[in-house]
Amino acid sequence: MTDFVFRVSPNVIISSYAASRLGQFACEFGKRFMLVLDPVLRSVGAADKMTQALSDRGVDFFIFDEIAESADTKAAAAALNLAKNSHIQAVIAVGGGKTIEIARCVAAFFYEEKSIYDFADGEVPSKSPLPLVVLSTTCRCPGVFTDRIAICDSRTNGLKLLKVQNALCKTTVFDPTMSVTLTENQTFSMAVESVCLAAESYFSQKANFFSDMTAEKSAELLRLALDGSNSLNITTPKEELLFEGGCLASLASSASSFGPAGLLALAVNARFKISRPIVASIIFPYVIEFCAKFKADRVAKFADFFGIERKDSETEQAQAFADNIRERLAKENLPLRLKELSITIEQLASVAEDAASTDWINFMPCSMTSDTLFEILKSAY
Repeated sequence: MTDFVFRVSPNVIISSYAASRLGQFACEFGKRFMLVLDPVLRSVGAADKMTQALSDRGVDFFIFDEIAESADTKAAAAALNLAKNSHIQAVIAVGGGKTIEIARCVAAFFYEEKSIYDFADGEVPSKSPLPLVVLSTTCRCPGVFTDRIAICDSRTNGLKLLKVQNALCKTTVFDPTMSVTLTENQTFSMAVESVCLAAESYFSQKANFFSDMTAEKSAELLRLALDGSNSLNITTPKEELLFEGGCLASLASSASSFGPAGLLALAVNARFKISRPIVASIIFPYVIEFCAKFKADRVAKFADFFGIERKDSETEQAQAFADNIRERLAKENLPLRLKELSITIEQLASVAEDAASTDWINFMPCSMTSDTLFEILKSAY
């Protein structure tokens, strides 16, 4: 077997009401912070709780929340310039994926002399990063475990993966009570996206015993979060199961790789600012069917862990898994086809090219090109 090397760099905390201890988690990393805050938290009344948690611990901070529908280099450059002029010592991120990626840019490139666009063009940081503390308001947060930042290049609207330092994030906090900031549809689509992250790590050519272990347990927890349990022995609240399963899915993805649905969802979000979880959820069943053509055993095995009833053959089991995801989306009145998102099939050609230009294309379930990705997009359209 090939050597397996994996380091879990952040200190991971999964705890209800952990948000109230944000100041405690941050204090050990400095005295002056930039707080990168999801602007949505202001509209739902959660921002004040976050800032109060910091103020109660005497943390000196200022807020950056000029973030649009996706993380882009323009917002990252503005945040980075403000951080440098303010002589901060560390960064705190509170929010979902786009907020965390902007905060990661600030931490990764704070001491660098080159611009964010140099790194978008392939430069690699040479300086040490600032400490970063993350409070995720969503159940999944794959970025904090990786050495890549997924961001939209504002010059082209294309997806770029920026190479950053290992162990960039020092502490990552998952607080299940923060899910109240999301709608039911948002929570559900993120749960399905988490299943997708775990499954695609399982199907990847880069899969290993660690990613398999975490993906299998993630599938079990996410299924319980979505469907509940008939056993009186399982009393863990749905929100906690969702965040535990999402955290494990994020770990599995970082130890293995993103797959076609996850990568294409990032590319669609970058170019058209459409919800990443929605896009991943739509494409996911088609990826299951695609992988079942040559990895039916792996797909069927993961379906078992997700609680799909056993069928006569692995191929039938895989198809039942894909149908199960579609049925869940239909039940929640979520889109089943990409054409429902007001994008054209012609526009999706550029999405396939964006995704194929990243180095994650090397770790797909099989050898893939932009043409292969476009075929999956067409089937999901």
